[in-house]
Amino acid sequence: MAKIFVIEDDRTIAELLQAALQHDGDEVCLSLQGKLDALDETYDLVLLDLMLPDADGLELARQIRGTYDLPIIMLTARGELRDKVAGFEAGADDYVTKPFSFQELSARVRAVLKRTGRGGGELRAGGLCVDPEQRRAWWRDRPLNLCGREFDLLATLTRRPGRVFSREELLHRVWGAEFEGESNVVDVTVGRLREKLDDTAHALIATVRGIGYTLRIS
Repeated sequence: MAKIFVIEDDRTIAELLQAALQHDGDEVCLSLQGKLDALDETYDLVLLDLMLPDADGLELARQIRGTYDLPIIMLTARGELRDKVAGFEAGADDYVTKPFSFQELSARVRAVLKRTGRGGGELRAGGLCVDPEQRRAWWRDRPLNLCGREFDLLATLTRRPGRVFSREELLHRVWGAEFEGESNVVDVTVGRLREKLDDTAHALIATVRGIGYTLRIS
């Protein structure tokens, strides 16, 4: 089951999308006016209609991509190559042209969720395995005893191996925008994670000097 945020101004289409996704077992939140107030990191995917009357769909995609690490599937009647290129450049993971069948959309949703490690299932990167649903993790088949923030930080890195996350971004994603604790909490938590792994942990959770951290899989 995935948690999906749908931005679609046509109520009929939005409710049909909601019904189809719920039939697949997904939890769905509708935004009929392009508002992002209810969107947060607990969602697994965004379905975004580009042709909104009161908002620029491409700009919304850029806002989502700049704030959240969430995959985006764009829905639009514009099928020209230049439109698709603009969509991908704005941050889309997939681009579906209207009219479409719900069977095709469902298949594309599952493919994007699988590719990005969201919507259930284990995340695997090298010898690391993370199960977000059970909140359990293993390193080289050895179970890891992680506290809440340690697990959330490891899961964030594992979803995008090779991507460099700044300390500020990790702080926002794992501790939340309202966090007012110590500014070095990310470094401290990474240190604890490394201790719970083994001697290769510094190479696995690599420090990118002056920026933050990345999960490096050789």
